[in-house]
Amino acid sequence: MKENRQDKEKTKEKENKKSKKNKDTLEIQDLKEGKTSIGELIGIAKDVMKNAYVPYSNFKVGAALLTKSGKIYTGVNIENSSFGLTNCAERTAIFKAISEGEREFETLVVVADTEEPVSPCGACRQVMSEFGDFEVVLTNLKGDIIQTSVNQLLPYSFDKDDLKK
Repeated sequence: MKENRQDKEKTKEKENKKSKKNKDTLEIQDLKEGKTSIGELIGIAKDVMKNAYVPYSNFKVGAALLTKSGKIYTGVNIENSSFGLTNCAERTAIFKAISEGEREFETLVVVADTEEPVSPCGACRQVMSEFGDFEVVLTNLKGDIIQTSVNQLLPYSFDKDDLKK
């Protein structure tokens, strides 16, 4: 009996995860009245994907970062023949914002042409955590969406407080 209950709970968890991913972009509400909507950010990230420099993998990713000041910064992945020097779309958008003086972020949208929404790599998660906990929206061209946060993606991040110990 215990195994059946556990199996049912696991099945229910999987169904809940699927239902979260299958939200249509049209159902997503504005972040704040008068502010850019998640749907608009998704459109911007999809549009910028075409600028990705991916001669080795052809794996295009686009990102749109909304700052607390209301500005939007975009990013794409940029590959290099020395693969370790490749930069992801998430970090490209964040670095552009930082270079323009931004430090507080509201929402980061990441779009890829994949079967499931693509999750940020570990390096991107650590860079995102440097600037606090903000909303992260992962999606694909089919419209599957995962809404999460930096703290959910990297719950035990290394930060400046760890350097003081």
